[in-house]
Order: sequence, then structure tokens, then C-alpha cells
Amino acid sequence: MTTSNVVKVGTRGSALALLQTELVLANLRPLYPELHFQVNTVRTQGDANSAAPLVGMGLGVFVKEIEQQLLSGQLDLAVHSLKDLPTQLPDGLELGALLERQDPRDVLVNRWGCTLTQLPAGARIGTSSPRRAAQLKDCNPQVQVLPVRGNVETRLAKAESDEYDGVVLAAAGLVRLGLTERVSEYLSLEEFVPPPGQGVLAAEMRADDDRMREMLARVDHSASRSVATAERGFLELLGGGCQLPVGAYAQAEGKALHLRVFMSTPDGSSVFRTRLSGSIEAPHQLARNAYQALVEQGSSELVEALQAGAG
Repeated sequence: MTTSNVVKVGTRGSALALLQTELVLANLRPLYPELHFQVNTVRTQGDANSAAPLVGMGLGVFVKEIEQQLLSGQLDLAVHSLKDLPTQLPDGLELGALLERQDPRDVLVNRWGCTLTQLPAGARIGTSSPRRAAQLKDCNPQVQVLPVRGNVETRLAKAESDEYDGVVLAAAGLVRLGLTERVSEYLSLEEFVPPPGQGVLAAEMRADDDRMREMLARVDHSASRSVATAERGFLELLGGGCQLPVGAYAQAEGKALHLRVFMSTPDGSSVFRTRLSGSIEAPHQLARNAYQALVEQGSSELVEALQAGAG
């Protein structure tokens, strides 16, 4: 339990991760000027194996080592991109705060500065996300999808290298890093459904740390929590994570919550989509309704395959 005036904050060491951590702390420091927030960088499995394909590395490859230090008491707080967190947190941890969502869209960056549908046949577009790969193929079957790893800056450099013609990235990262001039196209949320939680920053804490819970509750953004709960609830019903070709995006509108979901085979040959609305007070029910709607579309075999792949 946090008792001193030093709060140890864990994060990955990339420029984006450090910036995102500062965004969270910028909300906390004015509320708690007497506290010193000490940022500690942690090298995760995903960072250490930056050349290995994400598929097959398991869930939580960018958070496990940080969570272990949080559980052991070496850290009091951890800051993550919510989309990196598995839907099931380790016993003893919980999400103390979700910050207001930044732009949830994916973006295309390419050497020609054109849109996805304008890309020439055979254009080499980099992504290590099965969801992005499947939606690229669905939107433009003529593109060649190639795996790519690395931080935002590395992937931007590869977009104009000899090996690639472009990459797909999260808009939120480019916005936060001030790199939006590199964007060729902001991809439609209707056609290019983002992963659950994209654009949301999460502050993770120990479940027995009452002081930290009280602190983080003051910076929690309720609307972002509601939409993220619906999105992650849908993913949890599939029994999967970021390695599966699944997207979910929710929007709050007054007391209503709208949820758009996407699921496909890895090659994008079979695609299932739906959009449903429900109450902002019942995000889990909306997630269940969306899941059932895809099953009724005929996706039962794919659902079983996704669950088997996650098992």
C-alpha cells in the first residue's frame, strides 16, 4: 500500500510510452503537489524481442514485466496503452483510471501520400497486427501485407524504406508525438474498426492499495471507461486478445452506447461486422448482444477457432 510521498510509476521505455506516462502524471500532479512521481522504465518481453513476430508470443507481451513489478511492490502505479492489456488482469491488479480517449482511428502512412483505395497494386504495407492485416485485405485486396515491428519512429522510417511502401499505425500515437504531418489517410472507423481500447491510456494499480484507488478515481474519465468496458467485454467473450483479427469500437452519445465490431479470418476472406446500440449503463450487455449478433450471422465456426487459438 502506498504510504510515502514517493509514487513509483512503471512504464515501457519508448518515447511514446514515456510521453503517455507524462500525460497521466500531468493530471495527477496538480491534485497531489506534495507527492513525487518517480518514473521507472521496464523492459518487457515485447521490447526485448523486437524482431520476433507478435503472433505466437502470447498475450500481454508489452505489460507482463511491468505488472510483475507492480504486484511485488516495486511499483505503485503502471501506465499502459489500454489496447496492450489483456482483458483478464492478473489477480491482485485493477484499472484505477482510464484517461479521456485520444483519436481511436488507425492511419495509413505511405510514400505516395495517397489513400488506401488509391494504393497501386502490390503496394507493400507493413503491420504486425492480424486485425489490421485482415482489414487491409478487406478494403484493398491488391495490397501486399508485410510484417513490421518497432516503435513508432522505426515504423515511420520503414514506410519509405526499400522494403516497404507504407505502414498502418494508431492515430493516437502520432497525435501525441506531434507527427500527424506524416499521415496519408485517417482510416474510416466504419471500415477499419480499431482494437478495443485504442487511444485510451490506462493507470493500473494493486487492488489492495486504497490510497492509490482514491487518487486515480479523481482522474478517471467515465465515458471512456464505459466505451472501453463494452469493447473489452466483446473481446473477452471471444476468449482472445490482440493476436486475433478482431476489432471493437464504442461511442457514447448521451445515455446511449453504440458498439461496432469486426471479426474475420486471418486472410480477410470471411468477414463479419455489426453495429448495435444499448444503454451506457449496461456496456457488458451490449458486448453480449454484439457477440450474439455475429454468431447469428454464421460466424460460429470462426468464433470457435478464435477461442481455440487463444487457449
